[in-house]
Amino acid sequence: MATAAQAIPRTKRTLTGARVATLFRRWGLRGTAAVYLVAMIAVPAIAVVSQGFGDGLTSLKSAMGTAGAWEALRLTLATSAAAAVINAIFGTLLAYILVRYRFRGRGMLSAIVDLPFAIPTLVTGVMLVALYGPASPVGRALQGAGINVVFAQLGILLALLVITLPFTVRTVQPVLLELDTAEEEAAQTLGATHWRTFRSIVFPALRPAITAGALLTFARCLGEFGSVVIISGNITGRTLTAPVFIFQLTMSFKPQEAAAVATVLFALSFVLVLVTTRLTRLPAEVSE
Repeated sequence: MATAAQAIPRTKRTLTGARVATLFRRWGLRGTAAVYLVAMIAVPAIAVVSQGFGDGLTSLKSAMGTAGAWEALRLTLATSAAAAVINAIFGTLLAYILVRYRFRGRGMLSAIVDLPFAIPTLVTGVMLVALYGPASPVGRALQGAGINVVFAQLGILLALLVITLPFTVRTVQPVLLELDTAEEEAAQTLGATHWRTFRSIVFPALRPAITAGALLTFARCLGEFGSVVIISGNITGRTLTAPVFIFQLTMSFKPQEAAAVATVLFALSFVLVLVTTRLTRLPAEVSE
């Protein structure tokens, strides 16, 4: 009896110790992740906001009063929106081809789609200048036709299209992989064309993913610097974008003004990321 009585407290202590260890591991990992996230993202974001708006809207008004500021912001928004729409269309097309068709070179094509993730954006800008610059045959031919790419807004759009190509593809592709093709086959059996089948069955299922990919593309384009600074020429009022404008403010020893404009871009990107996260959760919520 005494031995059994002594074993019970010992078992309780063992279970309590194991539970404490489990809780420590669980919350220790969560705490480590949270600390890392706060240190890498939250603290820098708070620092930028506090520096840019520490004196209210004074720094922002001063920055936007600089020559070419509004033009830079409008150009950034316009080219980002255009890149988002174009890559939403062609990114969806690429994703559909990669999922629904089997052909030689498919793996290579899939690898090329991810190439912009690996190439530094400065290298992308240099590549575009080498291809479309006035010293290249393609650039001379385009200039002869009255089309300027380098040091023009078209070059900015091309740079944004290249660096954001994977976003829509890799957002739409998993959704396509999960779709059941039985409904498509039934529709085609009943006489529906491929286009009508895609429009009536496939596209509604892909719409949240396409929208999410377009929003991610737009958010990424808002902050693109490396490729744009090479190919745009940074002409005030014509090819100067908001990220390059922020860089110029920093180089002019105006950190408060630069932080204020950067905060505006950060806020836009943050809202878009929140909307994208919500859209990507919709299919899972509907299926549940």
